[in-house]
Amino acid sequence: MSALVPQRPIGADLAVSVFGFGSASIGNLYRVVPEEQARGCVEAAWDAGMRYFDTAPHYGVGLSERRLGAALADKPRADYVLSTKVGRLLVPNPHPTGSDLANAFDTPDTFTRVLDYSAAGVRRSLEESLGRLGVDRVDIVFVHDPDDFVEQTRTEALPELARMREEGIVGAIGVGMNQWQAPLHLLTQCEVALDVVMLAGRWTLLDRSGAPLVEAALAHGARIVAAAPFNSGLLARDEPSPQAHFDYGPAPAELLDAARRLAALAREYGTTLPAAAIQFPLRHPAVASVVGGLSRAAYVESSLAWLGAEIPEEFWAAADEVHAGLSPGLGLS
Repeated sequence: MSALVPQRPIGADLAVSVFGFGSASIGNLYRVVPEEQARGCVEAAWDAGMRYFDTAPHYGVGLSERRLGAALADKPRADYVLSTKVGRLLVPNPHPTGSDLANAFDTPDTFTRVLDYSAAGVRRSLEESLGRLGVDRVDIVFVHDPDDFVEQTRTEALPELARMREEGIVGAIGVGMNQWQAPLHLLTQCEVALDVVMLAGRWTLLDRSGAPLVEAALAHGARIVAAAPFNSGLLARDEPSPQAHFDYGPAPAELLDAARRLAALAREYGTTLPAAAIQFPLRHPAVASVVGGLSRAAYVESSLAWLGAEIPEEFWAAADEVHAGLSPGLGLS
C-alpha cells in the first residue's frame, strides 16, 4: 500500500484525505460502470492511500451507496471517513420506464426520489443509507441540494442532524450544494453549528464565485469540501476540447478561451491544467478536501499524480490574472 494521502481536519475529531473519492460515477453516472470495475476503482483508491469516500442516495438511486459499502466492508471502519447525504428518499417507482437516465444515471428506475427535508425524512433517509452502506454510523452527513427548502433545512433538517450527531450516529454535519448563497445563509443564520459545506463547482480555478462562503467558513470554524474541481470537464484535460462542458452545459466561448490560456500557462510553467484544477481549491486554508468523481483505477492514479505535481507560485499569479480578466457578467468572481 502507498503512504496515506495527506489529510486535513474537519471539526475536532475527523481528518479527511485532501483528495476524496466521489462515488457518483460508480452509481452509473451517464453510463454503466461494471461491478468489477467499480470495486476495482475503490480498491485502487484504498491502495493508493485515499481514506475519504463520499456518496449519496441520489447517485444511481442507491447503487453508489450499495457498491461503496460492499467495497469497504472488509476495511477497518475506524480507518476511513465516509460521507453521505439526506434530502431525497428512495421509494418504489409507480411508473418505471426501465432506465434512470432522465436523472443522469444509467440504472433501472425501480425506485424514484422524493424530496424530503423534514426532521422525520432526514432520519429515515440516513437510516436507509446506513442499511445500504452496511455501517452503523456515518462520519459526515450533508443536506443535499436544498435549494428550494432552505428554511426547512434551517429549522428541521439541520437540527435533526445535530440530534443524531449527539446520538453518535453522525460525526460532522453540513450542507452540499452547487451554489454558495444558500450555504452562506445557513452557515451564518442557523442556530445549529455547521461543521462543513460541500461546495460543487463554485470554488475552482475558473469559477471563484464561492469566495464569500469560503471566507465565512474559515471565520465560523467550518471547513469546505470542494467538489467538481474540473467544472464538468472544462479543466479535466491538458488541452480543453472545443466540445468541453462547463457546469453541465456547453462551455461559453469566453470560458473556453480562458481555459485554453490557463492550459498554455500550465505548459509554460511545467505542469498541466488538471493538476492546477485539483490543487487550486486546496490553496485556501478553509478547504479540507477536493472531491473528484472516479470510475476507473487509472483515474485514481492520474488524479493523485496531479495532486502531487509541482506547480510554481508564478503560475498561480498568472492564473489569477486570467481569472481577473473574465467578464463580470459571467458571475465567476
